[in-house]
Amino acid sequence: MSIILTSMADTITTYAQIGNPTPEAPPLSDKIMKMVQYLTWFMILSGVLAITVAGGKFAWEKWTGSSMESPKMIAGAMIGGVIATSGGTIMNAILG
Repeated sequence: MSIILTSMADTITTYAQIGNPTPEAPPLSDKIMKMVQYLTWFMILSGVLAITVAGGKFAWEKWTGSSMESPKMIAGAMIGGVIATSGGTIMNAILG
């Protein structure tokens, strides 16, 4: 009886072995990565544009002597840039 069980165990382990599968990219991953790259460039462009506009408004307010609201705009743009950059860094660390 033990010979039959040993023979069956050997047969089962022979057929149950699975090879090491090769890694494969998920479907549409190339298009998703292209979209992420476009969104990254959009975030960089919008941050530079926000700081440029706020700096121009700051100069205009200084020149005309009106109330100074642009320092808040510059601070907001810089905080937004830090958040966007941190998000990108975290995603790069996760995605590897």
